[in-house]
Amino acid sequence: MDKGAIRRRLAVGLALLTASGVLAVAVPAQAHAAAPTRCEGRKVKTYPFSTGTLYVYKRGGHVCVITLPKDPGRSQWMKASVQAYRAHPVADEGRRSRRAGPVTVYAGQRCVWVKGRVGRGSVSKGWILC
Repeated sequence: MDKGAIRRRLAVGLALLTASGVLAVAVPAQAHAAAPTRCEGRKVKTYPFSTGTLYVYKRGGHVCVITLPKDPGRSQWMKASVQAYRAHPVADEGRRSRRAGPVTVYAGQRCVWVKGRVGRGSVSKGWILC
């Protein structure tokens, strides 16, 4: 084999190695970027309140809630909470600027209690989706 053929094979091998390395780095980054920023399933309820909106989604037996402020971008206290009947509530709360949640529980066919808060405004809807 001449030196030109060896160089070409090395170049192709290096290109393949570089491409596989880029894919190995890009795939986990995409998986991380695909972390839930919204609820999956179909939207079943929307509860607007004075400072935001609570959205309720359902997929199979899972219920997911997310609270969005009317004034996004400003850091304020937010909460999204969902509780299946005869279970403990699951919540995401704290100072946020864009949303609280998503918060998901497995409810099966049980009723759920959902709550949302943005600043001083809030909503609480008891035992829905029965």
